[in-house]
Formats: sequence, structure tokens, C-alpha cells
Amino acid sequence: MAAPQMTDTLQRPLRDLRISVTDRCNFRCVYCMPKEIFGRDFVFMPHDQLLTFEEITTLARISMDHGVRKIRLTGGEPLLRRGIEDLVAMLAALRTPGGEPPDLAMTTNGSVLAQKAEALKAAGLDRVTVSLDSLDEAVFQAMNDVDYPVAKVLHAIDAAQAAGLGPVKVNMVVKRGLNDDSIVDMARHFRGTGFILRFIEYMDVGTSNGWKMDQVVPSAEVVERIGSVFPLEPLEANYPGETAQRWRYVDGAGEIGAISSVTRAFCGGCTRARLSADGKLFTCLFATRGTDLRALLRAGATDEDLANALAVLWGARADRYSELRSARTPGVSKPGMKKIEMNYIGG
Repeated sequence: MAAPQMTDTLQRPLRDLRISVTDRCNFRCVYCMPKEIFGRDFVFMPHDQLLTFEEITTLARISMDHGVRKIRLTGGEPLLRRGIEDLVAMLAALRTPGGEPPDLAMTTNGSVLAQKAEALKAAGLDRVTVSLDSLDEAVFQAMNDVDYPVAKVLHAIDAAQAAGLGPVKVNMVVKRGLNDDSIVDMARHFRGTGFILRFIEYMDVGTSNGWKMDQVVPSAEVVERIGSVFPLEPLEANYPGETAQRWRYVDGAGEIGAISSVTRAFCGGCTRARLSADGKLFTCLFATRGTDLRALLRAGATDEDLANALAVLWGARADRYSELRSARTPGVSKPGMKKIEMNYIGG
């Protein structure tokens, strides 16, 4: 008999679990892990603080018993976690109460993907999303801030598609004055290839990226810029709660997506929980604190104990940060309020 579906105070079900497997990354993207803060002396989590693969699998299994159907592995850079293929295989072997496997995906910067793509597919990974913020070498390296070349990311994208990890999605975070001149070039490059390019508004995740509203390029502007060159028309969402608004090229050359967390908040349909690498569960990307499930696990909590903790946490959820920020409600981002950083909670 299936366990009851968990819903929060706004009647949003728990359907998606995003799992950060490490807080480490080999890029220093200016919108996520700026080098000024995450420099050579920055102290990352020691290995014994990270959830083990068995602990991650336990929490994923219990989450699937209560409604989770989509699992996404994130970081930091998830492919830096040693033995990640083993975790993929463990998660892919899980089943819902109805006997269905999870929809299992990963977000990566692509730096290790070409070497890992076939092994990840063999282990049971369904799809990957690759971050790429420009095709212009100088612009891309200014954003990743480690002199990593565009060509290697493009090679990784092709390798992922060849391994069957598709349709591969390509995420471009757009920051005004830094890479917004690359919008149309990115669309031109990926249209007609089968890859799905998605444009993400620069967001105020954490407190270290120096976010300002005037650096945000609204998705409506992105769609207008592309549409003026390659006409677009809207598409229906693939499923309830999908974060990206979908647009297709009128000439049939594929589709793009626009993720508008700042200018067109989608909190009302958000079904995502996030598990940090050290086992804290967060109910919002813009959270200030999480609930420590690792402590419960290591204290010998039973499945029932963990399910009850999850039910209480999700049942009390009332998060809608982006809607409040978009409405300019006073006090949404109070001075000194420290939100969780992207590398810790995952994207």
C-alpha cells in the first residue's frame, strides 16, 4: 500500500529531490563561487561530514515512498565526488511504491563529463544538464574564472548525447554586462542540434555573489532578443511545476527554455526539496537554514522516524521567497540575513 502523498501548507506536493553530493567545485563562477570568497584558503567539508552513499540512498528511498519521483544530483560539481557512478547505480535501483524507478538526472559543469558519460549511463543515469554561459572564450573564462575552455565543455555535451544521456540540456546563467551579448549566439549554435538551451535569470542565491537587481536580464527580454532573429512560439509545460517556460522555434529547429525565478516567480508550483552534502534538508533554494537529517541517521533513526521527520518538515513548508521578492515585499532580504550558498545546497 502506497504511503500518503506529502503536501505543504500551500498544498504543494513533494515530487523532486535535489541532492548535493559535494560542496567542492573546480570552477569559480562569479555568480556562484566567486574566487574572492572561495579562494585557496577556503575550507570545504571534510569527507566524514558528507553523507555516505548508503545514507543518501536511504533518504532518497524514504522520499520516494512519500511522493518523490525525480532525483537530481548536484554539487558543487557532483562528478568530483569519488565513486559517483556507484551512487548513481544505488539510486537507479530504487523503486516507488508502484514499482517505478526514479527519474534520475545530474547537473554538471562538464569538466569531467566526457570521461564519465558512458559509465554514468551504464550505472542508470537518465539525463544530464550542462552549464555553459557563453561560446565566447574570453567571456566564458571570465565567468568560470579558472581559464577552462569552451571547446572542452562542448566536447562533453556531445559525449553525453552520444552516451544516451539526453536530451541534454544546456544551462546559461545570464548576467547583464557580462555575458548577455552571448544570448543570440548561444541560440544560433544550439538550435537544430537536439540540445535544449535554457536561459536562467541571475539570482540572489546566497550572499557572496554581490547580486543586484540591475544585473538581471529578464527572461522576457531574452526571448525577445532571440525571437527577433529566430521567431519563437510558446509551448505547454511538460509537467506541473516545471521551472522553465518553454518556447519552440517556428521553423521546427527545436526549443529553448527560460527560467525566471526573479521576474516571474514559480513558487506556487514548486515541488522541490534540497539535501545538502552534509545531510541537511532545505525546502527552498533561498533558505537560511535546514533540518539535520544526518544527525538522525547516525543516531540510529528508523525508516519511520525519518519519514515522520520528513512529513513534519514538508508539512510545515510555506516558502515562497521569489514571489515575495518579486512583489518587493518589505523585509524579504533583510540586511545581514545570510542565505545558504549555491555550492552548499545545489542549484
